Amino acid sequence: MPTALVAPLVAPAISLRAIAPLLVLSVTALLLLIVDLLPPRDRKEHLGVIGLVGVVASLVVSLLYWGADERSFRGMVVLDGFAIFFNLVIGFSVGLVLLLSLDYVRRQGVESGEFYILVLLSAIGMTLMASAGDLIMVFLGLETMSLALYVLAGTFKSRIESAEASMKYFLLGAFASGFFLYGIALIFGAAGSTNLDRIGLALASGAGRDPLLLVGFGLLVVGFGFKISSVPFHMWASDVYQGAPTSITTLIATGSKAAAFAALLRVLLSALRPAQDEWAMLLWGLAVLSMTVGNVVAIAQQNVKRMLAYSSIAHVGYILVGMVAGGPLGNASVLFYLLVYTFTTVGSFGVLLLLERNGKEAVDVGDLSGLATRHPMMALVLTIFLLSLVGIPPTAGFVGKFYLFGAAVRAGYVGLAIIGVLNSAAAAYYYLRIVVYMYMRDPEGAPTEVMPSLAGSLALFVALCGVIWLGVMPAPYLDLAQTALAPLLR
Repeated sequence: MPTALVAPLVAPAISLRAIAPLLVLSVTALLLLIVDLLPPRDRKEHLGVIGLVGVVASLVVSLLYWGADERSFRGMVVLDGFAIFFNLVIGFSVGLVLLLSLDYVRRQGVESGEFYILVLLSAIGMTLMASAGDLIMVFLGLETMSLALYVLAGTFKSRIESAEASMKYFLLGAFASGFFLYGIALIFGAAGSTNLDRIGLALASGAGRDPLLLVGFGLLVVGFGFKISSVPFHMWASDVYQGAPTSITTLIATGSKAAAFAALLRVLLSALRPAQDEWAMLLWGLAVLSMTVGNVVAIAQQNVKRMLAYSSIAHVGYILVGMVAGGPLGNASVLFYLLVYTFTTVGSFGVLLLLERNGKEAVDVGDLSGLATRHPMMALVLTIFLLSLVGIPPTAGFVGKFYLFGAAVRAGYVGLAIIGVLNSAAAAYYYLRIVVYMYMRDPEGAPTEVMPSLAGSLALFVALCGVIWLGVMPAPYLDLAQTALAPLLR
């Protein structure tokens, strides 16, 4: 019988440059696993410091490769300006969260090596999502990030609200992942590939009329909608934000959201650009719903963490306005706003993280009454972050919204821009209400104290500098965002 010819196995080309930031974070996570076994066993802040060094090293590596266009694993992982920009946003988020956590987890009695290891693992998933050039890699990064965050949300094992947050996040996240994975399967059946560029070619050649492809992309929107907490996929956000440790709430609100938007933008611009008119109208509806529902429900909240949860839903709506506008300015405004939102949100939650009343976190609006009398500096810092969330000059939040709404007007979406401005005006009520409590209400009951934390103070200082600097000198960073988008808009 003739000998069967067997084609030789060819290993995919691997570019270490393309995965260099991921390698740095992965090595750091493995190092933390080893160091966690060594003395001292009763203190773990040194693991946070090592993790912080690893995040900074990943940021440096990303900056060194700025301008590169490296691909690895047959285009499944991409290191271009777009990925590097989001690596910086994610790196700032994770680094500041680690700083905030150093004293916080020990003060709350939940310090453990696993905490810092899981934060690094979630950062690996976020970075992979930003660099994914294939739907399989998007899903791999999504699950790596999500599984770590599910566990971190339940860090307070003795608190029922923490267990509820973790379970709700896990169950709803599992449903969203199922939708996402099924969408990938349908897209593969219609386009014959999960590579984003090849899907785009299939769509441009006429395969976009295939119902499988349309349904598949619809299911992807469900998965992405859950991760960015847009309406109507937002039901988990308020309970998870309230029940999770405040530092992890910060990570969920910033790093995970930036990673999800990075993957969503790459999918839309690389694979779905031929169908931009269709998905722009879908995002138009999501933007209006997210802005309106988020702001209206936030007005009724007395818990500041829940209020910021609905506020984050509203900010998702603002970001979607830029995606609807599209083009170099609209998409660059999205990148710029995510950078601004990261600094502002880290600062807002960071202030809450340092406040305690009666031995518990001071997270109710009433707990902030008279804060300016006892701790004027902390009240001033929180006021600046809140003003940035409102969008009042000269903070970075004003510039970010100006770019987003300006891009919408230039693209012809004047009505959407007006809805965004009206929602921003409505949001001023619940943000400024906190300022009123801090400066115009007398303190009642036990005093609210600021917990001493050098690392936490440093994180607030960095976030404050970011908010002020981006508000005063925004142009270079918008240009940087436009440069980062160039590979996807060619």
